[in-house]
Amino acid sequence: MNFFTELREGLLISWSAIRANKLRSVLTTLGIVIGIVTVTLMGTAIEGLNRSFMDSISSIGADVLYVERTGWFLQSQQDWGKAMKNPHIALADADVLEKQMTLALAIAPVAQEDTPVNYKKHGTSDAPVVGTTEQYQVTSGLTLAEGRFLSAAECDGGRPVCVIGSDLATNLYPGGSLVGETISANRHDFQVVGVLEKQGGFAESGGADNELIVPIAQFTRAFWFNPDYDIQVKVRSLDELDDAKEELRAVLRRFRHLAPGDPDNFSINQQDQYLEMFHKVAGTIEGIGLFITGLSLFVGGIGIMNIMFVSVAERTREIGVRKAIGAKRRTILLQFLIEAACICLIGGVIALLIAWPATWLLRKAMPAVMSPGIVCLALLVSAVTGVVSGFFPAWRAARMNPVDALRNE
Repeated sequence: MNFFTELREGLLISWSAIRANKLRSVLTTLGIVIGIVTVTLMGTAIEGLNRSFMDSISSIGADVLYVERTGWFLQSQQDWGKAMKNPHIALADADVLEKQMTLALAIAPVAQEDTPVNYKKHGTSDAPVVGTTEQYQVTSGLTLAEGRFLSAAECDGGRPVCVIGSDLATNLYPGGSLVGETISANRHDFQVVGVLEKQGGFAESGGADNELIVPIAQFTRAFWFNPDYDIQVKVRSLDELDDAKEELRAVLRRFRHLAPGDPDNFSINQQDQYLEMFHKVAGTIEGIGLFITGLSLFVGGIGIMNIMFVSVAERTREIGVRKAIGAKRRTILLQFLIEAACICLIGGVIALLIAWPATWLLRKAMPAVMSPGIVCLALLVSAVTGVVSGFFPAWRAARMNPVDALRNE
């Protein structure tokens, strides 16, 4: 008898045994169902968070450097105290970078302040207003749904015009277009020349979807006279990122008259820092999730093992008959392993049927995605749990002495 014949026969016998003990099989799968539902929901939540974060971080751009007064992720209070002693980033820093950098595609100074924004009867009490230049569209990777972005002439002249995010546009004028209309921010009027495409992801609670973007000269007149700027520097090519970072550092150090042994009195941040921090946090979440799901599957596996021991004890005479007529140890072993795996796979399928609507509900509170990979993983974990849990009962059945087994009543 070849392996495939044994496999087919094992499947038939296992299915008959499961059908003969329907209630016991259903109760046995409950532990596995709980474990697989936990695995699936944890996987969908992590997958959704990963996709949402990567979509949002990709809008920042891996080829963009951020010059700021402090670093994004300072390790201690002492580091924070040192960083706060750094001089503010000024427009003069952006000007010298624009004049002297050779590896930069675009350079945009950025200042931000939260303020109420209103249009007729609609408004929001706390919208981020960004003062910048026309190059901000390039450095931030923004695309427009309507209208156009700020022009160089408008930024140089400080015209009272603005570009707004998609969510802010919807809040101010539901169902209509704001392009060409005049809105009010901090009691100053601005004509809307463009509306951004929706960014989504982590930007939904803030960021570009809720921004009001104005020329920087207008920003200093209407919102904040002497702000602490950030500078976004988009490099020409991702391959030149490290060279551009060193060029940027050299230009600023020379402009700020820093001696060779002096530390930088500014910080150059980039996307890798966000990715590194996110992977640390995600790794912690995955570790906790793995521990919880491992406990659930362990309890379910113990239940499967107990039921399989009972099944072996009930079918001792059947095992003896099969071995007496020539069944090999591997045939008996395979039969009970298949039965345990089938029970767990049934539990896995039931768990997926529960997890699918649960994921849909979870999506209302947080990003969650049930991808084909998660489904395959859930079924694979089900099958492996069945094989591992059923191995010792199957091994015991395979090693039975046929004479002793036939004496069993």
